[in-house]
Amino acid sequence: MKIINTKKFIRSILIILGMVFIIMILVSKSTLSHNEIEYKIIYVSEGDTLWNIAKSNQANNDYYKNRDIRYIINDLIKINNLDNSNIKVNQKLIIPAV
Repeated sequence: MKIINTKKFIRSILIILGMVFIIMILVSKSTLSHNEIEYKIIYVSEGDTLWNIAKSNQANNDYYKNRDIRYIINDLIKINNLDNSNIKVNQKLIIPAV
């Protein structure tokens, strides 16, 4: 293949590279646009159970909207590094929120 007009060839290559670059930026932004997870801290009150806390967050926390209660409980156990679902009065719990 013989290049007849060098300026036109270079301009075409630069336009193609620019379009590829723009497409890459648009694709990367759309895949990296996940919501940042923020956390709120609560302290366990007398009579609180992990089930009640999870049930309350299922209804009022967008992070847990439409999630199964068992998923929420397991997630809270994992996030707070608990051995099981037993919690104590004045224990600090971290709850994800969007």
